[in-house]
Amino acid sequence: MYLASDNIGPALPEVMDALVAANTGHAAPYGADEVTTRATTALRDLFDAPQAAVHLVATGTAANCLALATLSQPWQAITCTPLAHILEDECHAPEFFTGGARLNPVGQAGDKMTVLELDAALSALPQGVVHSSQRGPVALTSVTERGQVYTLDELGALCDVAKAHGLAVHLDGARFANAVAALRCSPAQMTHELGIDALSFGATKNGCLGVEAVIFFDPAKAWELDLRRKRAGHLFSKHRYLAAQMEAYVTGDLWLDAARRANAKAASLVAGLREVPGFTLVAEPQANMIFATLPRATHKRLFAAGAYYYIWEGDLEGDDPDEPLLMRLVCDWSIPEADLDRFIATAKG
Repeated sequence: MYLASDNIGPALPEVMDALVAANTGHAAPYGADEVTTRATTALRDLFDAPQAAVHLVATGTAANCLALATLSQPWQAITCTPLAHILEDECHAPEFFTGGARLNPVGQAGDKMTVLELDAALSALPQGVVHSSQRGPVALTSVTERGQVYTLDELGALCDVAKAHGLAVHLDGARFANAVAALRCSPAQMTHELGIDALSFGATKNGCLGVEAVIFFDPAKAWELDLRRKRAGHLFSKHRYLAAQMEAYVTGDLWLDAARRANAKAASLVAGLREVPGFTLVAEPQANMIFATLPRATHKRLFAAGAYYYIWEGDLEGDDPDEPLLMRLVCDWSIPEADLDRFIATAKG
């Protein structure tokens, strides 16, 4: 019953087969191989962006930070939410990669920023004052860290605010496929058609062994991103092994099918847990992540039965068996229905 994250499951069989196929013979290094050319073309086709600059890296942190470093200057502030992955979970990597750009958290709710919050935050940064941070790119995330999905209207409105201030927009898409599946839109509709300038297109959480794509829809900064990737040590010599994963992932809607499966499993899990005493959702799940509370005694029963997930807030070792503790459950494409059924049955007691 592995529900801690979607990055702990196996890779998709099609991805593993592609790696085996790429492991035949010799190929040019550093992205000059035919597999990389095909993967790049496939991503451009997927996003209906024939001129887009595509760079593959192995981790989401590298994708986010290389993109933001390319979009910003060291004296600028990058606006994000207080719970953004770049602020909470990347060990100051954005500041390191950007050479010192500051992260500027905005929004009271913490998970999604509003148009009014973004405009107020950007307007509050004094421009042309040598003592102050200057405005830098806006960093958004969907699916968010609390499992919520920006609607296309919400994303578009935030992009409009950023553009009104003359700023670029980066989208952290670690779970981009899950968001597209939830919105039933096209990748283009969720990105450059709204005004997104750069995307971290996640694949690792949704069935790849380890690959992400940094996509700039305007190729003007492609060479800078090339240089930054090399300088940061993220240009693979045997690049075809990254490209083989990505090519398989975006071929025949495999990426979208895997995300749909993960989202559907999360919906099925929530439907069963609604019948568990003490189960309370923080918010209705919109993709493949669930934030909810259960009584301490129920958590202990689940862990004793072999469940693996995270207590997000609260102390499992407290005294009150009825105290609600916040948990995070995440479904990936591969989790068996039998495990979900067992989790629900164990929770019911």
